[in-house]
Amino acid sequence: EVRSVAMPPPHHFPEIVTTTTTQVDENKERGNWTSGIEFLLSCLSYAVGLGNVWRFPYLCYRNGGGAFLIPYTIMLFFVGLPLFLLELAFGQYASEGPITIWKISPLFQGLGYAMFLMSALVCIYYNMIIAWALFYLLSSFSSQLPWSNCNNSWNTKACRRFDAKNCSAINGTMLHNGTCVLASSVSREEWINISSLKENSKMASDEYFHNFVLELTEGIDVLGDIRWELAICLLICWLVVFFCLFKGVKSIGKVVYFTALFPYVVLTILLIRGLTLDGAYEGIRFYLTPDWVRLKEARVWGDAAMQIFFSLSPCWGGLITLASYNRFHNNCFRDTLFIAFGNCGTSIFAGFVIFSVIGFMANELGVAVKDVAAQGAGLAFVAYPEAVTKLPLSPLWSFLFFTMLLTLGLGTQFTLVETVVTTIVDTWPKKCRRRKPFVLFCCCIAMFTLGLVMCSQGGMYVLQLMDNFCASFSALIIGFVEVCVISWIYGIDRFLDDMKVMMNEYPFPRLYWRTLWKFITPCLIMFILIFSWCDMQPTQYGEYTFPEWATPVGWFLSLISVSAIPTVAVYKLYKADGPIMESIKTLIQPTNEWGPKLKVHRLVSHSPKHTDSQVPLASQFDADVESNDSDDLKKNNIRGYFIDDSYDAADTGLRITIKEHLNESGL
Repeated sequence: EVRSVAMPPPHHFPEIVTTTTTQVDENKERGNWTSGIEFLLSCLSYAVGLGNVWRFPYLCYRNGGGAFLIPYTIMLFFVGLPLFLLELAFGQYASEGPITIWKISPLFQGLGYAMFLMSALVCIYYNMIIAWALFYLLSSFSSQLPWSNCNNSWNTKACRRFDAKNCSAINGTMLHNGTCVLASSVSREEWINISSLKENSKMASDEYFHNFVLELTEGIDVLGDIRWELAICLLICWLVVFFCLFKGVKSIGKVVYFTALFPYVVLTILLIRGLTLDGAYEGIRFYLTPDWVRLKEARVWGDAAMQIFFSLSPCWGGLITLASYNRFHNNCFRDTLFIAFGNCGTSIFAGFVIFSVIGFMANELGVAVKDVAAQGAGLAFVAYPEAVTKLPLSPLWSFLFFTMLLTLGLGTQFTLVETVVTTIVDTWPKKCRRRKPFVLFCCCIAMFTLGLVMCSQGGMYVLQLMDNFCASFSALIIGFVEVCVISWIYGIDRFLDDMKVMMNEYPFPRLYWRTLWKFITPCLIMFILIFSWCDMQPTQYGEYTFPEWATPVGWFLSLISVSAIPTVAVYKLYKADGPIMESIKTLIQPTNEWGPKLKVHRLVSHSPKHTDSQVPLASQFDADVESNDSDDLKKNNIRGYFIDDSYDAADTGLRITIKEHLNESGL
């Protein structure tokens, strides 16, 4: 039987509490989200990143159009959702960062270090992409976009304005100066030279990006000088990150109202504009027309699995970090469904936006849509900017597009940096908790300094190498080990029981999640990993192939993070006393400290299913109160438990839930 009674703060025995209001932090030491909405938007802002705009639409067209949505949806249910829910529940239950949370199985604490290192590496180069978007955004404040013609100092004779549909229709060739040349008007030798130049021609936006913004060198062997314009943009981006994270989740929670919602406003505006353009329907038809035969190809399923995995961003430590600031009884199952489906819906929606404009561009050029479609930086900084120049009020559309890219990138970057900082603070709480802003400042300075190499003229090659290796194989390996440890070593039934303690019910349907976590999801992650290895191509950027020495460097960057898993395990075994098998048996079990952060929640979580090593906090009640108080409570057969001294009952008064002692409950 459970009775709720309202009472003032007690005077003769310590404070007892089971609930808090949203106005007061439940965990005063670490803090909590001000509201559940802020957590939802932060997760959505983290998951919905640049890849939703510049990678998914291209994969959809390349892998069978609308048919690609079938493997994409299947992989969402069997890989994306299970990993996302697992990490949200994991972080929320323990209220710990990626390293300290591994009290659940100390032998595998290296997983936390791996997540920390991988997030730190991605932070370094991800902000460089945001700096490019800022550079383009600032360049949009002009009456004429600088990449709208071929008459600039950075243009070459290969530059060609692709507004020559009428010229192409009469078998002519448009030169870089805008002249339409016909074969009948020049000699044979001149026509051969012009035709050769046409085959190697480049868009004005291409030359602006590579010749002016990057001043790209011929290869990674030649890094060249620092582009100080880019360095300043990078510094501004890091300053934005610092000031937006200065107060931790309290400040992030306010910023994400803009970074999470503004991109949808811009996408909607761009879609409405795109649908009014000639050729938009052809582009969208090309995007969605299903090619069912492609479903027989393993590559299609591999691409779908990898896109889901990297779009939702599990196994980087970010989800654990964000969830660790939740209130203990938050419904993380509901949040998972909202965020995961919102993320995938955004990807599909962005595809309409991109291909409506790509279809318009193909119509303007008089070429097929497939000849214009691109992905990654080629889409964001070459193809789309080129298409924008053909619209009336082109600076306005350019401003909106790059503001959207900026907010999408920053939303992800905020969580990546917060993951790094939270990990450091949770690892050394006594030294760093009160100095968290200083820790953030040091991290921003360090990562800005390391990122300067990507501001060099050959920096694009460094970024491409890091992007290919830093968070690809390592994230898959981390995900596989993580789900196996929780499902097979800690026990999936115990984990589900922990979720029930938080949400008062199991995630529905319980058997579905149990089967996924224990069998299907680990097998599919292994499939993705093997597919990635088998499908691995030589590292390239455009037509440039990286030298042989670059691949070992890339693997080194990848192994920096995952090597922490065996390294920490070996170190733990070395420091342990006794026979190695006994040490392994002990180190894979939860420590006494594992469980909810607050005593008020640990009471109800320590059921008979947990190990005997865990402290049944309810039994400590009698030792902690004065004897007369204890006798009064025992007389009424009431069990109680305490919160930390940091709680101030005067904030809101108390409303306590008193549980009658039930022998069969084990409490």
